[in-house]
Amino acid sequence: MAAQSHPSRTLHIAFALFGVGLLAVVAIFVLAAMGHTAPWLWAVSMAFPVGLALAVVHVVRRR
Repeated sequence: MAAQSHPSRTLHIAFALFGVGLLAVVAIFVLAAMGHTAPWLWAVSMAFPVGLALAVVHVVRRR
């Protein structure tokens, strides 16, 4: 089976969600260190596991 030369759209979306979620988690820790809070970041941080799960599903389905 030949490998694709370019990643699919699903993988791009997974990377984007993972990156946004990771940035939100970092922002939560930075804000906590400065004594501030942003409750909406907790919802945004859920993109982190969603992106990871989407990437895993993509890899498993390709095999």
